[in-house]
Amino acid sequence: MNITKMTEIFREKLNTQAVGIFSKTCDPGFIEVMGYAGMDYVIIDLEHGPNTIQTAQNLIRAAQVAEIFPIIRVKEGCESVMCEALDIGAGGIQVPQITTKAEAEAVIDRVKFHPDGQRGVCRFVRAADYSAKDRFKYFADANKSVIILQIEGKDGIENIDEILTVKGIDVIFVGPYDLSQSLGLTGQVDHPLVEEKMLEIVRKCAQKGVTVGTFVDTPANAAKWQKNGVKYISYSVDVGIFYNAVSELAKNLKNV
Repeated sequence: MNITKMTEIFREKLNTQAVGIFSKTCDPGFIEVMGYAGMDYVIIDLEHGPNTIQTAQNLIRAAQVAEIFPIIRVKEGCESVMCEALDIGAGGIQVPQITTKAEAEAVIDRVKFHPDGQRGVCRFVRAADYSAKDRFKYFADANKSVIILQIEGKDGIENIDEILTVKGIDVIFVGPYDLSQSLGLTGQVDHPLVEEKMLEIVRKCAQKGVTVGTFVDTPANAAKWQKNGVKYISYSVDVGIFYNAVSELAKNLKNV
């Protein structure tokens, strides 16, 4: 399925519920499995993991085969990679460590074509079918890419009202682990103070009609945040899920 159609479908899911997985594997087969298993999206992680733009391109192809929406998380403040991720066909990008309105505006300016931004123009890229796609349709479709900004610290929370005035943000993603560290509670993602700050963001985003996302690594936490109005749930990491499954299998087999 082409990315334009996948983006339309994914945007509809964001109105209700979208669930996905962070991916650190470089194997396209893992991405296909996630799609066939029924996940809505995959976040191909370039911030924490071995993937590069070169390896991510084949992962996006696999996502299209299995019809799972491909998102690339870039490294913090990496302007060139944001554009490269979209050039190779990512349906969306996820940008970490946003703390100010100016940083949010800079992201939008760099990933949108005129009149929404000043993204570098090249139509000889995979996202434009290597120039086979009508140039004007490509520019218009490209501006519909899903933009996800991560708020992960006290500064971002303090500036959330200003950040939410920036046009073009589709999802505000709350990183609970980095947030817990910022609050001096490293790893305590269920601490009342961490949850209080997360709920504050959820409420403010709801008032502005912006979807909220977060990372969870237990089904209980997924259910909790879904009940609190979080519609973009990123469940754990592929290698961690695989480890847990194999670990449990090994224990059962050795107890036979």
